Amino acid sequence: MKSLQLTLLYLRRGDQILLALKKRGFGKDKYNGIGGKVDPGESVEQALVRECQEEITVTVTDYQKVGYLVFEEHHEQELKKMHIHIFVSSVWEGNPTETEEMKPQWFNLFDIPYSKMWPADKLWLPTVLEGNKIRGHFVLSENEEVEDYHFDTVTTTKELTSDT
Repeated sequence: MKSLQLTLLYLRRGDQILLALKKRGFGKDKYNGIGGKVDPGESVEQALVRECQEEITVTVTDYQKVGYLVFEEHHEQELKKMHIHIFVSSVWEGNPTETEEMKPQWFNLFDIPYSKMWPADKLWLPTVLEGNKIRGHFVLSENEEVEDYHFDTVTTTKELTSDT
């Protein structure tokens, strides 16, 4: 099974979270955080900054790792293991701007459009937004539904670096 390292970033502004509508490719027409694949020779943190610049023209200058989730899912007609490194930030340079790939939008924390997001997001994202760090594993069906999952809250960032 092929494995991919990916980043996922949520910008926070008071009681709001920035989500972006994916305009093309994997996840098209879904709201999500900002992120993507870690390129060869690139650290997770370098990929996080690069993806944010590419997708919404913002440079994050401070961020905290809050999650590590592994998803077994079908992607590009192949079963893959996606290692998702999740971050939050409330410090960045620039204004979130629409690009060819993403259309950013601010949402109140009590009005997140879970019905327009990945089905697993409603299971784990509220825990992160409450200020917890999480680590877990999800198995998705071919139609992106959650077949099985578990995640736990953890107390240290060190616990967010190894497989689940």
